[in-house]
Amino acid sequence: MLSTDATLWPMIAHAALVFFLYWLLSKKRFEAVRAGSIKAGEFRDNLQEPPESLSVYNNLRNQFELPVLFYAVSLVLYVSTADNWGTVALAWIFVLSRYAHSYVHLTSNRLRYRRPIFMVGFFAVMAMWAWLAAWLALN
Repeated sequence: MLSTDATLWPMIAHAALVFFLYWLLSKKRFEAVRAGSIKAGEFRDNLQEPPESLSVYNNLRNQFELPVLFYAVSLVLYVSTADNWGTVALAWIFVLSRYAHSYVHLTSNRLRYRRPIFMVGFFAVMAMWAWLAAWLALN
């Protein structure tokens, strides 16, 4: 339905967040090794994440849970031309919620704020899947 690649930009924006988190994790781990709180060799099996990088590690893991459904529906919407400005808006809502969720997770880590932000993204992806199902049923 879209004549542009607008559906792809939210995925690129989320990938940028993931790349930033990988950089931050590497930085925090390097600092932990330098401070002597962990030995570099302990990352070989990574049985224990040092406290300095634990929140970044956990947040990075979060980026491969619900976002997997986001990428799947975005690609199917794009390839099947079922995407529209509504699904693009939902995709941006999801990505912005992931940025906000990461910010809270990496700063105060207050569940009081994280959970509602997560739910916004959850419902955005769920709505994208609902639109895809409806579009397939009607076409």
